[in-house]
Amino acid sequence: MAGAWQRVRRAAAATARATAAACRGTYRAGRTTVQATRRAARGAGRAARRLTHAQGAGRSGLGRLIELTAAHSAGDALVTVALAGTLFFGLPVNQARGQVALYLLVTMAPFAVVAPFVGPVLDRFRSGRRYVMAGTMFARGLLCWALAAAIGPADAVTLFPAALAVLVLSKAYNVSRAAIMPSVLPAEVSLVRANARVTLFALVAAGVAGPVAAGLAAWLGPEWVLRGTTVLFLAGGVAAVRLPRHVDAPDDPEDAPEAAAAARDDAAGPYPDGGAPVAAFAEQGHGRPRRRGRELWRTLRTVGPVVSEAMQANLATRVQSGFLLFFLLFLVQENGLPGPPTELTIAVLAASAGAGGLVSSGVASLLRGRSPELISFATLALATVTAVVAAFLFGLWTAIALAAVAAFAQNLGKLALDAIVQREIAEEVRSSTFGVVESVLQIGWVAGGLAGLLLSGLAGGPTGLGVMAAGLVAVLARLVAARVRRVRTARRYGGAAAAGATAGPGAGTDDPEDPGPGAGDTRPLTRPHG
Repeated sequence: MAGAWQRVRRAAAATARATAAACRGTYRAGRTTVQATRRAARGAGRAARRLTHAQGAGRSGLGRLIELTAAHSAGDALVTVALAGTLFFGLPVNQARGQVALYLLVTMAPFAVVAPFVGPVLDRFRSGRRYVMAGTMFARGLLCWALAAAIGPADAVTLFPAALAVLVLSKAYNVSRAAIMPSVLPAEVSLVRANARVTLFALVAAGVAGPVAAGLAAWLGPEWVLRGTTVLFLAGGVAAVRLPRHVDAPDDPEDAPEAAAAARDDAAGPYPDGGAPVAAFAEQGHGRPRRRGRELWRTLRTVGPVVSEAMQANLATRVQSGFLLFFLLFLVQENGLPGPPTELTIAVLAASAGAGGLVSSGVASLLRGRSPELISFATLALATVTAVVAAFLFGLWTAIALAAVAAFAQNLGKLALDAIVQREIAEEVRSSTFGVVESVLQIGWVAGGLAGLLLSGLAGGPTGLGVMAAGLVAVLARLVAARVRRVRTARRYGGAAAAGATAGPGAGTDDPEDPGPGAGDTRPLTRPHG
């Protein structure tokens, strides 16, 4: 009996020693893994910091804005993934078209209607844009905490208003971020490249945050993803407050009256389309725009032909983006696009669109000295030609190529449009203009989606793409004709103005079709930082 007891004790001791050794090995392996992960994260952070602060971006404040926008984009991705299974985004794609159309109108239309009022509010607080951006981040953090409490019991009374408020605040951040870009622009970086750099890091951050959020949602639940998003947004709010002070106002206060006077001078001349730049809305001596809804919604007529043409080109590609999303989605569901299984086909189309958007940001960041107007027209032309070819050679591979090119054209055109608005529109009304631009583009996306829903049930793939291609051809032809007519008018009256230069101010501007000094003027209305 005693021998048996000794054997049991020895076996227990050996087991304890083996367990302790295994625990020590696991601890060492875990510590090594943590240290390696920490070193890799620190190295990745230093590499990202070098990229975001390159070419003077660290001195001007662009680097901090890029990092803040990356956190903003990652937070939006986390919210989207967390709400993917709720009543907002859980609608099956094979439901009736009427229900999907209602989904579009309920989730997108109110957002597009509210957005125009965001810009005027931001314009009233131009001297405190850092705090406005921080406020949007703090508010979204608190709303995410409320969503986390409501997502479990599916409290629709809390979910819908909170989710809509998160969308509106996200748009407010985007509008404010676009408006302050000239203030943080380094001397050696163009507006298109700066916008591309911001968009590229935002896409990368969202692409990394999306899968992480999906894994956490499956492991811990979507409510914990939202709670983590709360922490991210609160930290982003602190980072927004720490942006450079020149974000709130021009670097040299003495330049502000000169910029406003230049904007009013540009607004004084007649335009071929009867409009005047948005800077004309600034009240004399106050620098604040008149905020009448009718004036804001006449933006396409009042911003001048340069911005108007870029808006129309980007609107066409945005309509195409919404059209293709729902048209191809329903076409695949109804076996109108022969190929692999439905889920794989949808995944390939989504991957091609994402790759197109990512490549466009990389291409824009490499462009040097290219005119944003040329980029805007080139993207519309590329989307049009691809749509025409896809309509004649319809198939799986042409649909994949069309999805990639459409995303490429839409994103690159939007970067060019942002650069044009930042360059052409005066500081005091830039946020209002961006608010209306974003609203018009959002409504265009919804209209394109509704058209895609309708045509997916009435026509086949070639016919539906043919209708979309015909619309793009019409828009491109109209814009090219308007551009040629405007250039000819500018040359004709420009020569007359040069011949009569001794006649004093206003010489050569009596004709109502004279483009005036601001019709194609490309000089900034505010001096960029750097």
